[in-house]
Amino acid sequence: MLPRFFHTTKEAMMRLALFDKGRLGVVDGDTITDVTDQVARSSAGPAGALQRYIETVSDTAGPVLDPASGRRVSLADVSLEAPLPRPGKIIGAPVNYLDHKAEMDYPTSIADLGVFLKANSSVIGPDQDIVLPYSDVRTDQEGELAVVIGRTASQVSADEALDYVFGYTCLLDITVRSGEDRSTRKSFDTFTPIGPWIVTADEIEDPDQLDLRCDVAGETRQSTNTEYLIFGVRELVAYASSVMTLYPGDVIATGTPAGVGPLSDGDRVVVEIEKIGRLEVGVDGSRATPYESRPGHRRG
Repeated sequence: MLPRFFHTTKEAMMRLALFDKGRLGVVDGDTITDVTDQVARSSAGPAGALQRYIETVSDTAGPVLDPASGRRVSLADVSLEAPLPRPGKIIGAPVNYLDHKAEMDYPTSIADLGVFLKANSSVIGPDQDIVLPYSDVRTDQEGELAVVIGRTASQVSADEALDYVFGYTCLLDITVRSGEDRSTRKSFDTFTPIGPWIVTADEIEDPDQLDLRCDVAGETRQSTNTEYLIFGVRELVAYASSVMTLYPGDVIATGTPAGVGPLSDGDRVVVEIEKIGRLEVGVDGSRATPYESRPGHRRG
């Protein structure tokens, strides 16, 4: 059964992307069909046309996307962008895999810590660069499954949680290993690559049964299946909605497995998730400065 908010014609399953300066497209194999004119692009604003589409279909009153009537072009001929360039909020799930808890020697997990927020200004898209802030403090990659909310959710149960999910995408939760609060260490500009598109929820039978891999500089660092999440997708949506109201287009990063490690200038970082896709970004360390040069640092 489709989530109640979903509103399409003929083929419900879709991969929805932004490309070429904010145009909305439906990805099919190695092509993308431009459906921008089928949504109210003029009112999309900085959040983008896909965010606007999710909002308008949340009550099944929005436009019907019909890829058959759009202009189809090769994916190789367009520039993909972050599908949600400025989501309302990004919610993180700390220490949500037991193997990551062990590798970082954390005494606690998400069950003790709850969730945290990342700045929405940290979002970038495919083929953009993560910018390293510090030259002498480690910055790590964290490959994750991301959940995109489709309907306003407050105090929902785990049993009904998936009815509130619009879709899924790949996400990198980039993290500085310093002493500040998580929301600071993870909110630098460029620290939340998202993409390459959003796969609608009906295409994923069980989000807690997906293979995930993250490679850095051509070597696999992280390899897992989402079945090993401590709080699965249903529990995460239920928990987050018990704390704060979730709105269409909000993003929940589900947590990272073992294998986090430092990034270096020139690295290519790839996160690939079964049935969803492959997100690749670069790393730029050319502007990194010493940690002690940060504003507000107390000397002596």
